[in-house]
Amino acid sequence: MKRYELSDGQWQRIEPLLPGKAGDRGRTGSDNRLFVNGCLWVLRSGAHWCDLPERYGKWKTVHRRFSRWCHAGVWERVFASLVADRDNQYLMLDSTIVRAHQQAASGERGACDQALGRSRGGLTTKIHMLADTFGRPLRFIVTAGQVGDITTAPALLNGLQAEAVLADKAYDSNALRALIADMDAIAVIPSNRCRKAVIPHDVAIYKHRNQIERCFNRLKHYRRFATRYERRTIHFTGFIHLAAAMIWLQ
Repeated sequence: MKRYELSDGQWQRIEPLLPGKAGDRGRTGSDNRLFVNGCLWVLRSGAHWCDLPERYGKWKTVHRRFSRWCHAGVWERVFASLVADRDNQYLMLDSTIVRAHQQAASGERGACDQALGRSRGGLTTKIHMLADTFGRPLRFIVTAGQVGDITTAPALLNGLQAEAVLADKAYDSNALRALIADMDAIAVIPSNRCRKAVIPHDVAIYKHRNQIERCFNRLKHYRRFATRYERRTIHFTGFIHLAAAMIWLQ
């Protein structure tokens, strides 16, 4: 097994989830493992697609297939299948800002409608994440860098149940606290300094929130997660789900 590639155990877990297996219409997926390993090489190394080692095939062919799978939602479905074994005792919310490389804003439309925002640091994209008790990723929403953390919280929590929802001060709002209460869960969120009457939170439970920060740290080992190179948000989101799937496969 070469660097960045799937082990036999990891491949056995995702092989039945990929297109081209017996019974599927169209071409067979006899080279699926080689293709996924090629995508992982680009994801982890952060290299240009044209620098893809020859052992994975022609880079244009691999890139075209990666794009097709992004549009077909394959990476997202693989990730969704892996997270079925989640632990919902605690749900944790957080976000991270990633710098967008200048090539991410090239092309005719530039940053238009592609989740890119301008700040003092340049072009940025924000990745909003929901994690389970052990800090494993459950859901993602990608927005422009200037979008507030709390705006995506209802969508990330939609349809889930937990004993408690953990988040930092950026998520302190009466509306979110009411939504969490409707889930029959406890809001473990420190009060924002502008709140006149401080709402106490369980400090012992709040210490578990470091798990989601550790998860972001692990995800940023994948260089195409830590820096956005893709012009299209759908391609960047595909890499996000592939990186997150690898967290569940560890």
